[in-house]
Amino acid sequence: MEQPRPPATSTSTSTTLFFSLLLLLLLLLFFPLPSLSSFLPSDSFLLSCGSSSPSLLLSSNRRFLPDSSFHIPPHSTSLANPSPSPPSPLHRTARVFLSPSSYSFPLLSPSSPHFLRLHFLPFLSLSSALFNVSLATTPLLSLFSAFQDATFEFFLVPNSHVLHLSFLPADSSSFAFVNAIELFSLPDDLISDAFVSLVPSSAAPLTSHLLETLHRVNVGGPVVTLANDTLWRIWIPDTNFVISPSDGKAIAFPGILKYPDGGATRETAPESVYGTARVMNRGNFSKSSSPANKFNISWVFPVSSSVNGYLVRLHFCDIVSIALNELYFDVYINGHSAYQDLDLSAQASYSLASPYYIDFVVGQFNNSSGSIRVSVGPSERSLPWKINAILNGVEIMKIRGVFSSTNINRRKKDVGIVVGLIMGSLFLIFGLVGLVLTWCRWKRWRNTRTQLQQAVTWSSLPALTGNSYSRTTELTIVSQVSNQNLLLRISFSEILLATNNFNESAQIGSGGFGKVYRGMLRDGTKVAVKRSVRGSQQGHGEFRTEIEVLSKIRHRHLVSLIGFCDEHSEMILVYEFMDKGPLRDHLYGLNCPPLSWKQRLEICIGAARGLHYLHTGSAEGIIHRDVKSSNILLDENYTAKVADFGLSKLGCQNSQSNVSTGVKGSFGYLDPEYFKTQQLTDKSDVYSFGVVLLEVMCARPVIDQSLPWEQVNLAEWAMQWQKKGLIERIIDPSLKGNIRRSLLRKFGETVEKCLAQYGIDRPTMGDVLWKLEYILQLQEKAVHQESYGSSSSSVPLVVSSSVINGSNGSTSESNVGTSEVKAS
Repeated sequence: MEQPRPPATSTSTSTTLFFSLLLLLLLLLFFPLPSLSSFLPSDSFLLSCGSSSPSLLLSSNRRFLPDSSFHIPPHSTSLANPSPSPPSPLHRTARVFLSPSSYSFPLLSPSSPHFLRLHFLPFLSLSSALFNVSLATTPLLSLFSAFQDATFEFFLVPNSHVLHLSFLPADSSSFAFVNAIELFSLPDDLISDAFVSLVPSSAAPLTSHLLETLHRVNVGGPVVTLANDTLWRIWIPDTNFVISPSDGKAIAFPGILKYPDGGATRETAPESVYGTARVMNRGNFSKSSSPANKFNISWVFPVSSSVNGYLVRLHFCDIVSIALNELYFDVYINGHSAYQDLDLSAQASYSLASPYYIDFVVGQFNNSSGSIRVSVGPSERSLPWKINAILNGVEIMKIRGVFSSTNINRRKKDVGIVVGLIMGSLFLIFGLVGLVLTWCRWKRWRNTRTQLQQAVTWSSLPALTGNSYSRTTELTIVSQVSNQNLLLRISFSEILLATNNFNESAQIGSGGFGKVYRGMLRDGTKVAVKRSVRGSQQGHGEFRTEIEVLSKIRHRHLVSLIGFCDEHSEMILVYEFMDKGPLRDHLYGLNCPPLSWKQRLEICIGAARGLHYLHTGSAEGIIHRDVKSSNILLDENYTAKVADFGLSKLGCQNSQSNVSTGVKGSFGYLDPEYFKTQQLTDKSDVYSFGVVLLEVMCARPVIDQSLPWEQVNLAEWAMQWQKKGLIERIIDPSLKGNIRRSLLRKFGETVEKCLAQYGIDRPTMGDVLWKLEYILQLQEKAVHQESYGSSSSSVPLVVSSSVINGSNGSTSESNVGTSEVKAS
């Protein structure tokens, strides 16, 4: 009997449903929707001001709409940046206000904290703008004038359904401007009123204040870019803030972090912050004055004045312990005990590798020095074999005045209706969101791919995904340095062979750029290979600068660049190998035999020659900007060579010229005038070199927290003795009895001039070089006379200064028989 067939309509419907599900599965497989665990702000305004078309910020994959599509304040105009390659797509245009103007933002979540970020880049004549910025009735910026790229970040709880951002020119002859505006809501628990107060509590809760971001630091880890933070924040490394790097060591956690319920979240700080840290370097036995090797790791963060104080948020995650209740440590802020016997496993739901943070409110009286010092160290409860301390991240925000807004709680009765309408609308459009996002993502991917294909037809570099170091970034590097230095390019395979596949046993150092390895090329040349951390924006800048600087200059007292590699998304620099390593290791910290006074003078002279050549050996001049004893390397003959040009700046034709730049350098060596004015000159290098001269004379770190407070800063402490005329009391004990007092006095006077408060009062590097060579010749003459028992002064002294266009040649204060200046 013939079996009855199912209805044709059922078969058709089943087949259609099957293929529809299959198509949806394929779409989700190739174009996955954003993770549901990612934070989605209910309020989000991303404006590219003055632009006529949207701007796509690839670093965070966000689309900024032109402010013309939102609202154009009256009496304003747009201005286009003539530069073909601005620092960011957000800097291509600006909105200029000729009279008081404001943007009005309608908010759906006024009771939630919000994040406001303002972008300024003064192109064309915008640097002459002078204006105020306010949010509702609360001032944000007063008499602000942008001289360079500037970004400001604020946290606030609006408590109003409409938020007004106003720009007010300072007077009728001035104007205001802005390049881009970001305003979006945050998780409700990101900022709370639960904190540890180190000052008398304010009457107003913390959430009622306006908070301004000053520092956001990833301790012990690399830079965290916008793409790797769910709230699109940037976290910078702590290398410029840690006082004594040898006190701590950076670590990274290879496992999976466990975010506790009701505690820290991925929005509090990303996993890349909690997964890295700096812990005590318990192998650092240079702290002989600290019993049982107990000492603190400290960081110093510069801050401006504020009558309301600062919010200091410290991020912790125990990624070092192997058992609960194993790690106890203390926390100090500006020398005050902020938290004792901190046990992270007990605080973070009794689990390891679990993120945790503590908020501290620090008052104005705590930062009279213009900085905030954060320290962590072992607790009294620490077991002798478990002594340690850890810190993963630091955020510092200025607590501004109480935020006030018009329309507070206005239309509160309509909240229920608004929420109901929103929820209903969300359910109705939820089914369409997936398809729209998929289509937009596919279209953006196709357009981006087309643009990249057009841009890279001449390049063989592979594309990168998964971090902010994009193919576009690589093309920028290649176009600026590689095409001019093809002879310096070394293949990645050659570097792998030279370093035995970057064998850890060949590692000889590490820094903010990356790790350094010992290697040997196939022709037998010994080299030092510096490999950048992948995806590091700091590495990108240093890589380009090192090649630009070292490909232009050659000098006996500058470390030579042998080559570089930019294959396979790598940034690798190859230098000549310096057998004796950094000068710092020969002064303190390692078991190296002490250097003689003559050796030290010769090393200082060599370094001074290298720096003097940097300042005067080219038409535009070069400022090193990171002179320190660890960046002065010694070869097998103890010949000094200056190294590490990643922070260098071009443009110091003479001592009067200056370069406006963000402050960079190493704590303890930093020129105080540069720190205050952000105006960089070659005299900033002279100051740093003066600190190095003190290290050479005293054989101790420039910052040593284990010493009494008046001795912590070497420069300040030594200058006190110099002014008393008793500098010999603090010199390296191994030098006592080996230096004539008159020579030591001249050396101290040279240092004192280098450390003058203002650059105009400091000598040039050529003058410093001349002084050091003169001191060396007097030293050699004294040794010669003592060896032969003669007191005759008939032997002429020859000042061979290797000076290029710098030495004043003055011999009036010396009894020099012959003065000769040789050019190298």
